[in-house]
Amino acid sequence: AGVIMSVNNSLYGDPIKRYGNDEQKKMFLEPVASGKKIGCYALSEPETGSDASNQHTLCKRDGDNWILNGTKNWITNGPQADFAVVFASFDRSLKHKGINAFVVPMDHPGVSTGKPEDKLGIRSSGTCSIIYEDCVIPDAWKLGQDGDGFRIAMGTLDGGRIGIAAQALGISRAALDAAAAYSLERKAFGKPIANIQTLQNYMADMATQLDAARLLTLRAAWLKDQGKPFGKEAAMAKLFASEASAFITTKAIQIHGGYGYVHEYDVERYFRDARITEI
Repeated sequence: AGVIMSVNNSLYGDPIKRYGNDEQKKMFLEPVASGKKIGCYALSEPETGSDASNQHTLCKRDGDNWILNGTKNWITNGPQADFAVVFASFDRSLKHKGINAFVVPMDHPGVSTGKPEDKLGIRSSGTCSIIYEDCVIPDAWKLGQDGDGFRIAMGTLDGGRIGIAAQALGISRAALDAAAAYSLERKAFGKPIANIQTLQNYMADMATQLDAARLLTLRAAWLKDQGKPFGKEAAMAKLFASEASAFITTKAIQIHGGYGYVHEYDVERYFRDARITEI
């Protein structure tokens, strides 16, 4: 659920809150903020990944409308979403200055989705491609002005990195708690394995990395709340928290021994879920 809400709130909701007008907020933000609808963020493409300056999805002006054509890839919440914030180029020769951002309902004519991806982890969160084929949308659904799309995308991703850092923190905390509990229950040589110094060192390192990641994440979130620049701090938090999560979940499996490798224990899922936070 963490990644679902992270995308819904920070990647979908935040750009509408910051760049949308009152009518757009009423139409596209209120239903999502109330929990009745869900949103997604359509930036990545099969050929360009998250390179927002190199969009192959195109938008062509047609009077008071735009015609969208292109494919978006790896869209979290895509199979379940009601709305998408979509980025498209109206003039590829302008590169990052020729990109617009729109909010498009998922049930709008010309919008379709690919099959849900069969992923390693985060399996409760749907991911798919979104295809736009001669999708006609009104100019009233555009966020900001022509050419604002790149700025909107970059500003949104800064906040999204805080969300991913927080997601990694949750996975790490669950893995550490599970490892600590198991180490008190499991006995070897007549004593709980929590008494083994090597495992104590593991958990000390796990706890230290978790606290450091938490403080970096809280710093970035605090700066954002204060309206101060936070891009560097968000990137640092996302980097450290995701790598810490990989370390912590790996050690959690090690502490569980063979039991950590089977589905019966949650730590194998935490290990798989952590991997996406680094990507």
